[in-house]
Amino acid sequence: MSEIETFPFSLSGAEKIRNYKYGSDWPVVYLIENGRELYVGETIRAYSRTKQHLENGVRKQLKTIHVISDDEFNKSATLDTESSLIEYLVADGKYILQNGNGGLQNHDYFDRERYKGKFELLWKKLQDLNIAKNDLLQIRNSDLFKYSPYKTLTDDQYLIASKLLEYFKEENKQTFIIHGGPGTGKTILATFLIKQLVETGKKDVALVIAMVSLRKTLKKVFRSIPGLNPNMVIGPNEVVNQKYDILIVDETHRLHQRRNIPNYGTFDATNKTLGLGNEGTELDWILKSANQVVLFYDERQSVRPSDISTNKVLESNPIRFELKTQMRVMGGEKYLRFVDDLLENNNEIKADFSDYDFKVYDDLGQMVIDIKKQDKIHSLARIVAGYAWKWVSKNNNKVPDIVIGDNKLFWNSRIHDWVNSPNAINEVGCIHTIQGYDLNYTGVIIGPEISYDPINNKIIVDKSKYLDSNGHKGVNDPEELKRYVINIYKTLLTRGILGTYVYIVDENFRKYFKEKLVQEKEEVVVSSHV
Repeated sequence: MSEIETFPFSLSGAEKIRNYKYGSDWPVVYLIENGRELYVGETIRAYSRTKQHLENGVRKQLKTIHVISDDEFNKSATLDTESSLIEYLVADGKYILQNGNGGLQNHDYFDRERYKGKFELLWKKLQDLNIAKNDLLQIRNSDLFKYSPYKTLTDDQYLIASKLLEYFKEENKQTFIIHGGPGTGKTILATFLIKQLVETGKKDVALVIAMVSLRKTLKKVFRSIPGLNPNMVIGPNEVVNQKYDILIVDETHRLHQRRNIPNYGTFDATNKTLGLGNEGTELDWILKSANQVVLFYDERQSVRPSDISTNKVLESNPIRFELKTQMRVMGGEKYLRFVDDLLENNNEIKADFSDYDFKVYDDLGQMVIDIKKQDKIHSLARIVAGYAWKWVSKNNNKVPDIVIGDNKLFWNSRIHDWVNSPNAINEVGCIHTIQGYDLNYTGVIIGPEISYDPINNKIIVDKSKYLDSNGHKGVNDPEELKRYVINIYKTLLTRGILGTYVYIVDENFRKYFKEKLVQEKEEVVVSSHV
């Protein structure tokens, strides 16, 4: 059982630690704080480490040290506990942490799951001592926790970050591209890099976010991180305001080219200012405004003709990296492969993810009920849909947008930060409100714009039923349109951390989903509520 002993952070307190049973030659974790700032550390020699901290000018202003010990602690367990405490205490928001973020990394070790259980109990003790404020569930669902630069990095994130930081030292003009599918931690790595650059003295750096909603969310996150500020998170049109040493671009696939955009005049004016013709893109603006550029990119999440093309992204002759480790969906890479194969008509589909709550419904009403149940249990459960219904309620909030049988649903009443809005559980989000966000559970309505031809074993997209005007205007190639719609549903189906529930309007397409699940793995649960 973990215990917490509190001592004055002083020479006399250090002597008391010296006489404490875990004060030397035993792995412990410790917190040093003064009610406003806090430092987290771990050591096997608490006494000597305390004396070292007392000689640190920054640490001297702290007043109290809490030593966390356990007779079952080992070095791996204390390292794990230390990194978890840093992650959670930053997101908890009660203290300003003095820790840097050199790249926290966890590793597996014997009996790790049991130590995770101990951490849950430890956190409650920290709450009792008024060191921690919020419950772990509240913190896990917060944007600050999800996008914090203090997140533990996967091996591939850590290796890529290390290589990039070495390249940055050379200061040669260069573009880097980091490919990564849904849930591989692109945004986490982006915020980590910005924090590292600021800590090493770089001033002219910024994080570029194309999507307004996600940009506003990350501005709020940066406001709460020591050393960062919201002005470091900018839109593509803002990059022309100054010259940057380094620009890091998240969701690069959502940068605009001059096609199906609402503001041609402003777009053309920016191109002219930079000496570009009308063929100039937001990516061109970024490349002209910075010495070094990092592009986080996934062409499979391009959902509109205005999105930058893959060829354009590769024109800059970038140094390329790839993020592979799945961090979001509990079903892991197997689930992502399943979704990919399912929507690409791959007959070799195998539904071999057993630890993920995936259900296909015949009754939309039951899916809505179940998503609301999951929201009460886990929070952040939301219903989302493809763009196959007009946004009628935008002008008359009494008229439902999506009517299927007896079910009458409304589109999202707000665009910015819809996921966290009070009434979101009673609304349906579209691709533009959800891309870039994590949910605990997602209820996906697959609309009538996409169907299945069982005779020819073919997925079909009906342009007349796809109602995002900026999503199909000027698109004459049916295969191009199909690619955008398929990408939308791939994105929607990969938001849920704990589970994804699906209702499909087209009966043949619904049958196709269920058959692929059942025929390959009988034990996968398929919910057919009639």
